[in-house]
Amino acid sequence: MNISKDEGFFMPADCAQDVNPIVSTLHNVFCSQKKIHFQKGAALRRKKVMNGLVIVLIGIVALGAGYLFYGRWLAKKWGIDPNAKTPAYTHEDGEDYVPSSKFTVFSHQFSSIAGAGPVTGPILASVFGWVPVLLWLIIGGLFFGAVQDFGALYASEKNEGKSMGMIIEKYIGKTGRKLFMLFCWLFTLLVIAAFTDMVAGTFVGTGVEGMTDATSYANSAAASISMLFIVVAVIFGVIQKHLGSRMNEVIKAIVAIVLLVVMFIIGMKFPICTTKTAWIYIVMAYLFLASVMPMWLLMQPRDYMTTFMLLGMIIGAVVGVIVAHPSMQLNAFSGFNVGGSSLFPTLFVTIACGAVSGFHSLVSSGTSSKTISSEKDMPMVGYGAMVVESLLGIVSLVVVGAVAVNGTKPDGTPFSIFSSGVAGFLEKLGVPVTVATVFMTMCVSALALTSLDSVARIGRMSFQELFYGDSTDPADMTPVQRVLTNKYFATVITLFFGYLLTLGGYSNVWPLFGSANQLLAALVLIALAVFLKTTGRTGWTLYIPMFVMLAVTFTALIQKTIALVSNFMSGNATLLVDGLQFVVAVLLMVLGVMVAFSCLKKLFGRKAVA
Repeated sequence: MNISKDEGFFMPADCAQDVNPIVSTLHNVFCSQKKIHFQKGAALRRKKVMNGLVIVLIGIVALGAGYLFYGRWLAKKWGIDPNAKTPAYTHEDGEDYVPSSKFTVFSHQFSSIAGAGPVTGPILASVFGWVPVLLWLIIGGLFFGAVQDFGALYASEKNEGKSMGMIIEKYIGKTGRKLFMLFCWLFTLLVIAAFTDMVAGTFVGTGVEGMTDATSYANSAAASISMLFIVVAVIFGVIQKHLGSRMNEVIKAIVAIVLLVVMFIIGMKFPICTTKTAWIYIVMAYLFLASVMPMWLLMQPRDYMTTFMLLGMIIGAVVGVIVAHPSMQLNAFSGFNVGGSSLFPTLFVTIACGAVSGFHSLVSSGTSSKTISSEKDMPMVGYGAMVVESLLGIVSLVVVGAVAVNGTKPDGTPFSIFSSGVAGFLEKLGVPVTVATVFMTMCVSALALTSLDSVARIGRMSFQELFYGDSTDPADMTPVQRVLTNKYFATVITLFFGYLLTLGGYSNVWPLFGSANQLLAALVLIALAVFLKTTGRTGWTLYIPMFVMLAVTFTALIQKTIALVSNFMSGNATLLVDGLQFVVAVLLMVLGVMVAFSCLKKLFGRKAVA
């Protein structure tokens, strides 16, 4: 397929001829509605449009300045002690508490939080125009998301590496902790369901109607590479464990990159082709291992290698934008109401990861805080990882803007739009078509899979903490408590209910995930404000973010509940999908109100007792 460029508008020269794999999605996008697109596109060509390169540069400058000035200011205000013994040393157990290098912890944090959200959210929200999306990615990322991520990491470090639930118990009370952990556990089930379905759908190489040979090969090769990742990560972890300080950061990075190249070559040579159902079971088995195995043995080395791949994708996309400098074919602003959805709260719920995401706080306090070697590493890990994720969101916005049709996003899933767009950029840099396709498919799956293993582990830990009493020592527990807090039992229960939600499909779970994710962010921000006030630190910077997110999430959940009730009343609802969503939505609202009330009462009470 030949593609000509006319004043920034990409147009197929011949929509009837065969296309190569790299632009197959673009071919479907541009040719599905035939001539009408080009008739309407003529009006767009006559308009002055923004260059995508300018938007990326604005994002880099704004995010970089935010990290250097606001991030460092927060660190100074809250207080960083480089000489303090971190929980990774004081509670070192070889399982969760493992002292690690700054880049290793950053890799885990970034690869865990950079899930499907920074790609999916901005692309879906682009229907409102690129200006509101860009503003929310920058403002939300710097003043909402990064503050929350850094704050959760900081609070956990100052409280022996405890999770947000345990921090809430210390500063708010046991009831608050119980309610919060139940909320967190329900939230992790939504994430497991949505992302498992997404990953399995990405890996499937057979049994899908209309799937081309090229797509089947790319999916199967990416699946094969992902399976190799698990095995190689364990080997890499063992090597690091035994060599220790003898393997410095440069050598470790070189080894990781070499292993990545080898895995890609082998995976492309021996693709694994099977059904979606089979991949769901395989992913669940992997999540079990990731939940119970020591951090250093599987998750940390996997996240470390994945980060190089994801950073390579971002750098390649940015360089591709510099070379192609595509014009933004999106409308700058499409209105406050588009397709029956209002900008408030839809935009702020849709763009979670990339702006602010409650899930990030669970990673910061649940896993990353237990591996920090020095407090001086916290700004880079907590604040910096979120800044890089916001940049990924901006890149996603530019990609969809380059292929937009008639001022709005083209047909297709966000992942297909993003993958084909970035693959096109990579092709311009001389990357072979097949390699670019497999690489982008692998990156897309890695975005979801690296979040999945973290959330499965956090879900297991949330279930355990839900049933902890005054002591975490099994000898002081009742027999029932010992069973409920057993990590293997907690993992099985968590994955089982996550699997049940998976049966409803990604599209049916995602709407609730967005609202629950943002409500979790609001609750965490309130809890962090209580912690900062109680300990005599500056906390007013969290007040505006927490009230904004409370307004956003409760509005969205109420709208979702009304829509579900309407479906039941009209007879269009199904028990497994709509019924389950309704139960979860009501539970989230009730728990959210109770947790928020407890935290706000503590925050604005007369006295805060340390």
